[in-house]
Amino acid sequence: MVGRGLIMQSQIRIGRIFGIRIGIHYSWFIIALLIVLSLTGQFRQMNAGWTGESIFLMAVITGVLFFVTLLLHELAHSLVIKSYGVPVREITLFALGGVSQILGNPPSAISEFLMAFVGPLTSACIGAICLGIAHSLAAVTPVYAMLSWLGYINLGLAVFNLVPTYPLDGGRVLRALLWWGTGDASKATRWAARTGQVAGVILIALGLVEYFTQAVFSGLWLAFLGWFIVQAASESNVEAGLRQALRGVAVGDVITPECRVVAENMNLDHFIQYELIPTGAHCFIIVDDQGQVIGLVTPRDLRHVERSQWAHTPLTAIMRPFPKLKTVTPDTPLITALEMMAANDVNQLPVVSKTGFGGVISRGQLMQYLQRRPAMQA
Repeated sequence: MVGRGLIMQSQIRIGRIFGIRIGIHYSWFIIALLIVLSLTGQFRQMNAGWTGESIFLMAVITGVLFFVTLLLHELAHSLVIKSYGVPVREITLFALGGVSQILGNPPSAISEFLMAFVGPLTSACIGAICLGIAHSLAAVTPVYAMLSWLGYINLGLAVFNLVPTYPLDGGRVLRALLWWGTGDASKATRWAARTGQVAGVILIALGLVEYFTQAVFSGLWLAFLGWFIVQAASESNVEAGLRQALRGVAVGDVITPECRVVAENMNLDHFIQYELIPTGAHCFIIVDDQGQVIGLVTPRDLRHVERSQWAHTPLTAIMRPFPKLKTVTPDTPLITALEMMAANDVNQLPVVSKTGFGGVISRGQLMQYLQRRPAMQA
């Protein structure tokens, strides 16, 4: 699955592949445990003569290989969209599978289609290869058991992801087709998101009915999956409306002189008593003796300094040096600036023009701008 607003913060990062960060959300360990326990029972039924130790080892190895196949599925998404020049922040595996977090939008309907379709295609190929090797074996061996399960689960994953339910891969394929047919990416997103919301509600209803009428635990899992789809689709719908509202709006149309300018030669105690508390400002530009901008400070930068150290800590010790800051220009589309804030987990971005520092654009300014505009059209 490919996402943009969905950012998995609580995770363990395990490295990089092709320059893309790879992380495992803590919720993934829950499903991994359930998979191992389920496989232990299935493998025991396949051959009662296998020892308990070998069955458990097979289940663990199969679970790890399933993790690898999920990663390959997400890598396929990421590598295709990267080939179109769209950066990929990271891939996160979590309880419901995986998500590739891209920093931008596919540039065309065809790029969206290829990015979405390649994931299920990869899973289908993995499934076919695993089943082909398994059925070439002469007997029901542990290797046969592992490959058979991986084969069927990947084929199932491919089919499930092709269901036209946004934001699953099938929903993104639907969005690409709607985009190609209408020529309007925002309208295509809204229509695809609505199909996702409807499908999610149906899954919730079916899951609850299954659980309360048959007392089957899988019904709760189905309902949870439906809830996740409804939430993700609703988020995508809001994002599409936001993009529509900000179409054609640049940073220079919104920016106001919100940041205060303070000198570098003060400690945190003086800064907090005479600048931060009296003004209530949310960002401060730090200048040197020549009046040149050298950094940016916000109240959140104070979090890691103990109260007892304020009088001994210079303001420059907590500032973010200006050369290291992500910046935008007055001509930068406002939606691009918002995406940069989300990608870098910041609330402000310095605005730099050809003549030098031009101010700061913040999330607060963006919200005020949206409140002044007519309500976004659904």
